[in-house]
Amino acid sequence: MKILVVEDDLTLSAGICFEMDCNDYLTVAAYNCKKATRLIQSDRFDLVILDVNLPDGNGFDLCRTIKDAQPELPVIFLTANDLEQDILNGFDLGADDYVTKPFNMEILLRRVEVAIRRNHGAEQQTADCWTDGFLTLNFSTLAAVRGKDKIILTSNEYKLLRVLMENAGNILTRQTLLERLWDVDASFVDDHALTVAVNRLRGKIEDDDHTYIKTVRGMGYAWMGAAI
Repeated sequence: MKILVVEDDLTLSAGICFEMDCNDYLTVAAYNCKKATRLIQSDRFDLVILDVNLPDGNGFDLCRTIKDAQPELPVIFLTANDLEQDILNGFDLGADDYVTKPFNMEILLRRVEVAIRRNHGAEQQTADCWTDGFLTLNFSTLAAVRGKDKIILTSNEYKLLRVLMENAGNILTRQTLLERLWDVDASFVDDHALTVAVNRLRGKIEDDDHTYIKTVRGMGYAWMGAAI
């Protein structure tokens, strides 16, 4: 897990990074808004620890920038400001937690753990559900709706959808799909069975105005909707 630590107090920043690194996190330090913004745009983080008072701006504005770019990225404010309004401002901007200085490092570590776990749980829940307003799929409950009508998909059709959607926009060769969808029941063991399965799935999820699976002649198939 990678954590961005935005704190202009070099000693405190080094201490936080040391403790996080010792607890199996990977930390990157930024001492001002400019560097933090550049890092957010060029790298991927699992959490941001963010001081409110920074030399070239304030953490509230930076939090707004972060949430505009990555709404799901957890942010924990770290500041000497313990005024109620500051705390409320932080939460209004989407912060996950608020820790005031001085603080116990074990408490900060625990709050980081909780924020990351909560966010990853939300990511898993999102990954299990997909909708574009017309087609709705729930891979956990194996429920599906097309338009206003419930449709029944088999477990192998869900497997096929999952593989295609996880590779949205990319062509998956027929051989790749055959290998990925092979199971103990010998489903999709030949090329013809795959063709039948794809055509049957199309008939269930598509209509004249909604096309999701594209056939690339001589190669395979591609999912044309959004990725899961």
